[in-house]
Amino acid sequence: MKFINNRFALLLALNCMLFGSVNAQEIIKEEVVQDTVKPAPKKGRLKVDGVVAVVGDFVVLDSDIDLMYKELEAEKVNTKDITRCELLGKLMEDKLYAHQAIQDSIIVSDAEVNERMQQQIDFFVERLGSADKMVEYFKKKDLSSFKDELFEMIKNQKLTEQMQKKVIDEVEITPEEVRIFFSKFGEEDRPFFGAEMEIAQIVVKPVISEEEKQKVIDRLNQIKKDVENGDSFYSKAVLYSEDPGSSSSGGFYKMTRKTPFVKEFKDVAFSLEEGEISDPVETEFGYHLIYVEKIRGQELDVRHILMKPKVSKQAETDAKNKIEHIRQRILSGEISFADAARSESDEKETRNSGGLLMNPRTLETRFELTNLPSEIYTKVYELKDGEITEPFRENDPRAGISYKIMSVANRYPEHKASYSDDYLKIKDLALKEKQILEIKKWSEEKIKETYVKIAEEYQSCQFTNNWMKK
Repeated sequence: MKFINNRFALLLALNCMLFGSVNAQEIIKEEVVQDTVKPAPKKGRLKVDGVVAVVGDFVVLDSDIDLMYKELEAEKVNTKDITRCELLGKLMEDKLYAHQAIQDSIIVSDAEVNERMQQQIDFFVERLGSADKMVEYFKKKDLSSFKDELFEMIKNQKLTEQMQKKVIDEVEITPEEVRIFFSKFGEEDRPFFGAEMEIAQIVVKPVISEEEKQKVIDRLNQIKKDVENGDSFYSKAVLYSEDPGSSSSGGFYKMTRKTPFVKEFKDVAFSLEEGEISDPVETEFGYHLIYVEKIRGQELDVRHILMKPKVSKQAETDAKNKIEHIRQRILSGEISFADAARSESDEKETRNSGGLLMNPRTLETRFELTNLPSEIYTKVYELKDGEITEPFRENDPRAGISYKIMSVANRYPEHKASYSDDYLKIKDLALKEKQILEIKKWSEEKIKETYVKIAEEYQSCQFTNNWMKK
């Protein structure tokens, strides 16, 4: 999306700051930067323990700022114009959220932190080449000490996320507020929304034999018996689960009734007592053992083990032949792409909509060309109206092997924002602005009632928040 006024651009940037990936540690720069010089400790003075700020029960060390620079650089972010003042301000915001989260009895489990930490380590190892190079890059003594420090940092980040979510969860917006928000912008100030398209797909999955299914069921039943006889569910999940998103953390997930899990999984999880293990549960991803570790009201801590029946070569061949036949029927005019998706596709999420993919960022079916996932963009960007991709094989870590064809269902050219045509996008921007104002109000109130101290060498920083309480 491209904007032609600074206000819309600021809203988008703040949206990234509030809801973007924590791993990115995004620093949103204002147009006018007051503190362009990175302050350094005064000559002749020795900082006690390197503490540069205290927020409530938390301290910020000078080395925390150094570590943030290292993280940003490891993620290929240009840090040339990012000042230590800005990073300190961001760290203090995080500490404020974490401090208040503890006051509000928000709990983050070690399993959640370990899962995020492993993802972060995997990311750094991929970028830097090895675990040893990662430790050297961050100037740590060894991998163990690096993990200890990263664990505390991620735990505070997750407390921050939970606290931010709590602050804005109750924020809602009315149609009248959306109208007022849009009316503030004159005709010349309204944004342009980039070119978009709707993409449809048909998915055919290989048919798995009953014999292969029974092998998996029998294996899971044996694991259940082993755990009931004293074996560790955590260890079994690490060793045997085929869910790449949770196996390293012992199959752990935190969930509520609103968490987007498949229905079969969620129904069974909420039917179990604390400490109970389910029988094998079939979903589109395979078969699961589900163990409810902790129940807190409407929130569950669950672990699961996922196993997938093996797909035979013949089943793959049959699936490929079927998708090719479907494609030929569409090209010959015998059936439309949408009708073929409704009657032939094995993907439940898109079948009823005629194969239309849902944009996870907007929960609409439109995708901006510049924001299309690369694996989709490369397949559809050259398609003309009515054309269909050649069948292609996909092996998704969660959903398994499938054969697909794709087509562009609709195209929408770049255009200036229209209240009627782009209402949902405008509503989203208006809601984000209201959430940002709520966050600002919350921060101002909490800073007033929280103990804050900043080292002398950083007191000249021009912070966004009133940390000096002037």
